[in-house]
Amino acid sequence: MRKSYRVKKEAEFQKVFVQGKSCANRQFVVYMIEKPQQTHFRVGISVGKKIGNAVARNWVKRRIRQSLTELKPQLKQDCDFIVIARPAVSGLSMAETKQHLIHVLRLAHVLKKD
Repeated sequence: MRKSYRVKKEAEFQKVFVQGKSCANRQFVVYMIEKPQQTHFRVGISVGKKIGNAVARNWVKRRIRQSLTELKPQLKQDCDFIVIARPAVSGLSMAETKQHLIHVLRLAHVLKKD
């Protein structure tokens, strides 16, 4: 996922976190804020130390990024959202990670309706 698709600055991350609507399941929490003037979505990913060591956290981030890349055509383009991983995500396979991510993105209305 290119850097233009990422929420990079701390102030932007905090704005989505504070002002955004949140949805959660056991594996992820998603905060979303609509930005009608934007040409494409931006995402921030947060994986805390409760997930494990740096290697485990990086694996989780890679799985989230890969899932979002595969879901890119189905994601709403006029929003910023943050995906926060919970400790239950560390033992999941790639397919399970994507399945649970799809579930929470649907709850947050980040995925376009079929």
